[in-house]
Amino acid sequence: MLYRPRSMKMYGIPALEANNGFTNAQSLLNVVETLLNILYLYLAHVVAWPPASLIGFTSASLTLSKTILYWAQEYYCGFCGIGHNTVSDLLIYWIIPNGLWIVVPTVIVAQLGKDLTQSLNFAAKASANAKLIAKKK
Repeated sequence: MLYRPRSMKMYGIPALEANNGFTNAQSLLNVVETLLNILYLYLAHVVAWPPASLIGFTSASLTLSKTILYWAQEYYCGFCGIGHNTVSDLLIYWIIPNGLWIVVPTVIVAQLGKDLTQSLNFAAKASANAKLIAKKK
């Protein structure tokens, strides 16, 4: 077999028979992540709600965390789901595609985190200025 995505210990009939809950838990988080992505797009681009960045930041953080979890799981199980591949197959079919799920969310988290920090700094300065104006009265 050229490539077998994920270990059959985590997915498929053996996982179901072993009552392995990882697949169901992963699927539940995928649904939450997708709903957050849709909510972010709606709030940011339809409603133009300024705090929408927080929803986007949370969703991208979830994507990033889940992907790191998948990589960590492979490492800690001795590469039980991907270790049968050659280095070139692993690079082409697992590392590059899954690596994108680390790189893209990282860029999004960095940008939205920067936006959130700027908004919080602006709000803090505005609050401090309002207090100064109130004291002058």
